[in-house]
Amino acid sequence: MTAINKSRRVLLICNDTIGHNMAGPGIRYWEFARVLSNYFTVTLAIPPSVAQKTVPTAAFTVKLCQTDTELYALTEESDVVVTVGAVLSAHPILLKLKKPLLLDIYIPSLMETLHVYSLAGLAHKSLFYNERERNAHNTQLRIADFMICASEKQRDYWLGMLTALGRVNPHSHQDDKTLRGLIDVVPFGLPKEKAVHSRPVLKGVYKNIQKDDDVLIWTGGIWEWLDAPTLIKAMPLVVQKQPQVKLFFMGIKRPNRSETKMFAVDEAIALSQTLGLYDTHIFFNEWVPYEERQNYLLEANLGVSLHLNHVENRFSFRTRFLDHLWTGLPLLATEGDVMSAELVRLNLGRTVKPGDVSGVAEAILEMLTDKTTRQDYLAQLENVVAQYQWETVTQPLVEFCAKPHFAPDKAYLQTIPVFEVGATPYWKLPQKAWRALKNNGLPGLWWQIKRYLAWKQHKWDVD
Repeated sequence: MTAINKSRRVLLICNDTIGHNMAGPGIRYWEFARVLSNYFTVTLAIPPSVAQKTVPTAAFTVKLCQTDTELYALTEESDVVVTVGAVLSAHPILLKLKKPLLLDIYIPSLMETLHVYSLAGLAHKSLFYNERERNAHNTQLRIADFMICASEKQRDYWLGMLTALGRVNPHSHQDDKTLRGLIDVVPFGLPKEKAVHSRPVLKGVYKNIQKDDDVLIWTGGIWEWLDAPTLIKAMPLVVQKQPQVKLFFMGIKRPNRSETKMFAVDEAIALSQTLGLYDTHIFFNEWVPYEERQNYLLEANLGVSLHLNHVENRFSFRTRFLDHLWTGLPLLATEGDVMSAELVRLNLGRTVKPGDVSGVAEAILEMLTDKTTRQDYLAQLENVVAQYQWETVTQPLVEFCAKPHFAPDKAYLQTIPVFEVGATPYWKLPQKAWRALKNNGLPGLWWQIKRYLAWKQHKWDVD
């Protein structure tokens, strides 16, 4: 068990809004700070790149930084820094960090970027992807001392990238042959407290949703890599047979005002209007406050979350799916996601093929008429929910903050290029010889010389 050490100063830097209304990143860092504050002195910083003017009251310090200089000063006062790659990209001054860095890579953002800029021309998209996103990722992965991701499948993805970048090497392997010391899993979590319905928010309260209606709820936002249109197109088929079915989208206006609205939102609203279901059977809410989400989920009859057939889905971790576990809300999801597979395994959900409009409608009608109640799930859910509580899933994070350290391959990484393919040019031979001598002494230098001479002999023989 990790000992309490209030002299340890942990700085968390979030790339999203913190407070009453929060999206996934904000929720994650709020909960990180809450758990870590049980052991250490914690500061949760909101950088200048996030458009926020006020800070919430908390058991830990929440600091709103106005300048990069102010943000960097906080790192100098801390023993360990925890942040996401987007913060390093927006504030490159942090690349000069002199403290152990824990990089949170729970979102496969390179995959998301391909969808966010899908409407841009190929040349523009390629430039943005290569010059900004990919290069930023490479830099971040090379300077991090420890990394956390959201699932074992994600960890496999990141290990591949880390191998290509040279982070899987004799130094990191000798330190920990499982490489858990380089990258481990910290998924999204759940509260310890049971979900309690405190007030009515949907049935008989929200616009045209009646007390006896069956409510479908789309948890979270509407993003480009998700598939709200298929669900909306399925609604006329559902309503034709069950007019009392209503669809509620929990959020279309991201709390972070610096984030532009996704074009997927406008597409979804326009489609519902075209079908004549806007504000009669399909409703778009601005955003549900974090502390209110259980009221909506406990009133809903079925959760729905669909995505497109693309590679992002293979490595994603749909964070809001955990709220279905917390509230015992059955879920209909597109197959392939890590969490949708978990919910199906627990008999708490069902999956459909990507883009299958009639299949979605059929599944909704069948699941709504299923007499199985949430009480039937509680016995099997109790242990699973306990496994996903924030206090449990954050243990790798807590342990690193308890004993922060620089990566064992940090010095080694400074001596090797990012990529070295093919024959070494003549003008780089002295640099390569010095690197061999510095890393492995005279035996290493002699081994490199023999290899070079053997390669030259082979080349001459061929010539």
